[in-house]
Amino acid sequence: MGEIVLSAVITKATEAAGNLLHEKWSNLNSIEESMNWLKTEMVQIQSYIIDARAKLTQGDSRVKNLIKYIEQLAGDADDILDEFLPKIERKGTIGCRVCNVSSANKFVAEIEKIKRRVAEIDRLRTTYGITDTSNNNNQHDYIPLDQRGLFLHADETEVIGLDDDFNMLQAKLLDHDLPYGVVSIVGMPGLGKTTLAKKLYRHVRHQFECSGLVYVSQQPRAGEILTDIAKQVGLTEEERKENLENNLRSLLKIKRYVILLDDIWDVEIWDDLKLVLPECDSKIGSRIIITSRNSNVGRYIGGYSSLCVLQPLDSDNSFELFSKKIFNFDNNNWANASPDLVNIGRSIVGRCGGIPLAIVVTAGMLRARERTEHAWNRVLERMGHKVQDGCAKVLALSYNDLPIALRPCFLYFGLFPEDHEIRVFDLTNMWIVEKLIVVNSGNGREAESLVEDILNDLVSRNLIQVAKRTYDGRISSCRIHDLLHSLCVDLAKESNFFHTEHNAFGDPGNVARVRRITFYSNNNAINEFFRSNPKHEKLRALFCFTKGPCIFSQLAHLDFKLLQVLVVVMSYDDCCGVPNTFGNMSCLRYLRLEGDIYGKLPNCMVKLKHLETLDIGKSFIDLPTGVWKSTQLRHLRYKAFDEVCNCCFSIIPFLPNVYSSLPPNNLQTLMWMDDYKFFEPRLLHRLTNLRKLGIQCLHDSTVKILSTLSPVPKALEVLKLRFLGYMMSEKINLSSYPNIVKLHLDDGGTMRLNCEAFPPNLVKLTLVRCEVDGHVVAVLKKLPKLRILKMVWCKHNEEKMDLSGDGDSFPQLEVLHIEYARGLSEVSCRDDMSMPKLKKLFLLIATTSGIRLSERLAKLRV
Repeated sequence: MGEIVLSAVITKATEAAGNLLHEKWSNLNSIEESMNWLKTEMVQIQSYIIDARAKLTQGDSRVKNLIKYIEQLAGDADDILDEFLPKIERKGTIGCRVCNVSSANKFVAEIEKIKRRVAEIDRLRTTYGITDTSNNNNQHDYIPLDQRGLFLHADETEVIGLDDDFNMLQAKLLDHDLPYGVVSIVGMPGLGKTTLAKKLYRHVRHQFECSGLVYVSQQPRAGEILTDIAKQVGLTEEERKENLENNLRSLLKIKRYVILLDDIWDVEIWDDLKLVLPECDSKIGSRIIITSRNSNVGRYIGGYSSLCVLQPLDSDNSFELFSKKIFNFDNNNWANASPDLVNIGRSIVGRCGGIPLAIVVTAGMLRARERTEHAWNRVLERMGHKVQDGCAKVLALSYNDLPIALRPCFLYFGLFPEDHEIRVFDLTNMWIVEKLIVVNSGNGREAESLVEDILNDLVSRNLIQVAKRTYDGRISSCRIHDLLHSLCVDLAKESNFFHTEHNAFGDPGNVARVRRITFYSNNNAINEFFRSNPKHEKLRALFCFTKGPCIFSQLAHLDFKLLQVLVVVMSYDDCCGVPNTFGNMSCLRYLRLEGDIYGKLPNCMVKLKHLETLDIGKSFIDLPTGVWKSTQLRHLRYKAFDEVCNCCFSIIPFLPNVYSSLPPNNLQTLMWMDDYKFFEPRLLHRLTNLRKLGIQCLHDSTVKILSTLSPVPKALEVLKLRFLGYMMSEKINLSSYPNIVKLHLDDGGTMRLNCEAFPPNLVKLTLVRCEVDGHVVAVLKKLPKLRILKMVWCKHNEEKMDLSGDGDSFPQLEVLHIEYARGLSEVSCRDDMSMPKLKKLFLLIATTSGIRLSERLAKLRV
């Protein structure tokens, strides 16, 4: 899978060549020429490798060494770029203001070596007849023939836990008013889409004049699909040979038909088929059933109302399916099994994650073994590998369908532990620093938009799952199913994209080429790995999720000259100190430390000129006083504890000297800043690119600054303030901040807000431990764009909260969240005009008496 690395080389070379155009120095021509040559050749080689893999799949083993040769070449070219580019510096970023001439000459020399190796590749690919696929319209890798087409026409298999889906689909399919005449069954691989579709098709086809089911596949040919349909609906051989499209369309215009199109991957094939298939929503009442792992395909063909999105089975239905498959060939049942064997069986089913395909594969594997506790326990111990082996062919199809540029983004999910909730904030910044995505320098919006598109694509393909969404509906965090996580691990190992603690040991030569490695265990694998493999010059990313001993002692003595991403997440059961040195990490761009980690980051961190993201918000670590000298720093997350007043540390004791040296256009995220000496508005004036700001232990002086600041930071969108909790004389007023859409105010129950306190375009407001009275509620009612209102542990001066108004109360409010309200006994809305868009009321109370709700609100409570 060298195409992944080739894609990275192309991206880096393109970006570097663009930067070089702005520079003028003696070595420019040779470097620019080398960079452009590298980009062009890698594109060419990328087009060769697709045809090479096709020949390898078809049994031509001679090309195996060529593919390996290409992968090694791509890796070496990537190493050259990563070693060279950081040595070029322009205004603190990638560029050429200061250039080491010897490094430039060395780079050109290394590219000359690559040129000689490329010539050898060209000779080998000519020898083996490998062609350039760049002009081929099919952008997907070669996919060998699989058994899905045969399965489509096989006998109906077991449908467990899908009764509700089946009944809903049947009713929808036979509804005379069905839009577009289409039902779409979508979901991740292995959920039983085809099984359900086949049952539905066979159950209703007798109600139609003609019918057909066809397997579309990842590489469809419209002519073959139409011929297959024509055979099944009754066209003669002569009619199929002579003017197939017209004859088929003429027949289907007068016949009421139902056609199942199984496994549609993209909309292009539908655009071809619909030219022949008559409109299904005609008075005749013809119908089409489709299955796809991509929800966008279903929406495109049948509209949103056509979708039936399958979900994994619950534990009871999973075990029922497992039982039917285990006892499929005999009349035995669990009655004759020991309780321990039943419990082991339930554990095995739990590992399958509710995926019918995994359950069926596992049951088939167990049928070949003795029905004993020992035999089943051995399967349970190896479940991760065995289930993956059974499902790999189906799951890998979804991976192979991804554009090459998206494949490393998908594989990146495997670096996190199974079932880990992954923040989009992390993915965005990790993908940027590793050049998996490329955006204009410092353009946070462009990066977030691109990541959002990628994640939505992966969600639509049912490869990842949304865990949380932001106030405006964007994905905030996500997860990946365990089966797909295992697929990521296996594919990453195969392509040397990353390794885990379980597969990193082996041939020293291969270990030395490891580019990313992740540890997620509670043993000494981390220390053992670094002790036995002290050289890691190729390593780009290191992930450590561990409950074991602290790893910092190992990191302090190792050379990580190309390391860009370092993540250490320690268990909260053990404490760990930060060493005085981190070793050689001069290329480090992303650092996240989390858990019971104490101490102060070493002063050597100040020398990390490329550091872009520093996240120590869930640790007990202090920052070095010179952290602002990291001129590339864009995101700083620092100490975000609930009991902030007991752990306030100043991160900027040198503030009087910081204003003149702080770069004005870099920092985008600053969470959290202690209020110590935060009295100079000049700081906010310098942070012109700041989008998210959090201040804790807020004093009167800073409240006054924020309320009267002019001009206000134009980029600021998210503001979080935590007050000290004592009676404050200043009343905060944020009405002059037009771009703030998310506001979080946390107080000790003593803060009273004046009538102009809130930003006018606020979308989400969270009040924690604030004092709320009728005047505050009256102001909130008038906010024109407020969609989400959360009040947690707030003190209510009035027992009754009336949310109704004169027809304009909360015009956009969709979610009202009230949690542990003190002093509140009743919430009402007296008319239907107020809160016209309210969809959900979340109410969590701490008293036994509860809070009375008006009838309308009671219906919305969740």
